[in-house]
Amino acid sequence: MSTDPANPTRRDLLAAFRSRAAGVPEASQSVGMGGQSADRAAPMAGTTLRLSARLMGCDFTIVLNPGPEQVESAGEALERIAAIERWMSHYRADSQLSILNQTGWPGPVSISEEMFSFLQFCEIQNKISNGAFDVASGALSGLWKRSRAAGRLPDTTEIEAARELAGQHLVRLDAAGRQLQFLAAGVQLDPGAVGKGWGLDDAAEWLKTRSVPINDFLLSGGHSSIVAAGQHNRAGGWPVGLGNPLFTEKRVATILLKDQAMGTSGSNIQFFRHAGRRYGHLLDPRSGWPAEGMLSATVLADSAAVADALSTAFFVLGVEKAVECCRQIPDIAAVLVPYPDRGTRLRPVVVGNLSDRLWWDADQAEVQYI
Repeated sequence: MSTDPANPTRRDLLAAFRSRAAGVPEASQSVGMGGQSADRAAPMAGTTLRLSARLMGCDFTIVLNPGPEQVESAGEALERIAAIERWMSHYRADSQLSILNQTGWPGPVSISEEMFSFLQFCEIQNKISNGAFDVASGALSGLWKRSRAAGRLPDTTEIEAARELAGQHLVRLDAAGRQLQFLAAGVQLDPGAVGKGWGLDDAAEWLKTRSVPINDFLLSGGHSSIVAAGQHNRAGGWPVGLGNPLFTEKRVATILLKDQAMGTSGSNIQFFRHAGRRYGHLLDPRSGWPAEGMLSATVLADSAAVADALSTAFFVLGVEKAVECCRQIPDIAAVLVPYPDRGTRLRPVVVGNLSDRLWWDADQAEVQYI
């Protein structure tokens, strides 16, 4: 049996999952909340089985309706996410991604099929978002992490130097040879904005296509990435809470998810202060500075990876450009929360047909559907 916590065996993982399984927990992030009208109450969470594991720097959780052999199936799904972490994490020196960050220049370097698919996906999302999502911005994120640890801001010269080494245009993918090459020394990949969603999609697909399929489940990565299948408590889906970005202990709305994913980006949890000013962790890869356009951006899509990538991009773009981008992409919807003009009452902007699946707390928010 493995005793190395960084490289757990399947038995280690299943033991951890079982130890965290609760008898009657609530669904992940689910709440019961009154809607905007007295005759339309939000769906409520009922009895569930929840199992969790610490992966990719956060808690991944699977929530299931009670049933036979659910723990074993859930454990295997979470193990698949652990396997993805082993090749994708840029915090592990032995991961394929970390090795690519060291060898992509001068390159070219042969890469696995799964890594190639992941990087192709990131390239597409970069084009769709006009550069607001960029997996090749690791030089910038690394600079800001080092500066934060030192208790200072990076200066303009440092930011410009990092920008020269950041950008999807500096990553060349060769489909014929399945190879990668960086076009400058110092280019770095950072999958932080989309890795959780990629893992959730893989686990969800496995649950639905295994020999004995599980059709009703909710998977979450941290507080920002969710994929839901089927339904819970006869609600026609899974009720999931949307947090208030100004007051993290409050839920501003409930959304009903069914066979859909949701990703949320914001800087209300990860940020630091310097000289009396607040700086979020989400960077605009085009400017090199933290994005400041809104409080939070939530995207609903068929894929958790798409929802994660676009919620990051929309947060960077700001409300007006995010609305334009959202309208050009089929089969997605968004909830964009700008800073309130005054006071603390939110004025979210909802893009897409969500009115029949959203229940807002009218005391906290005045909603605009467009």
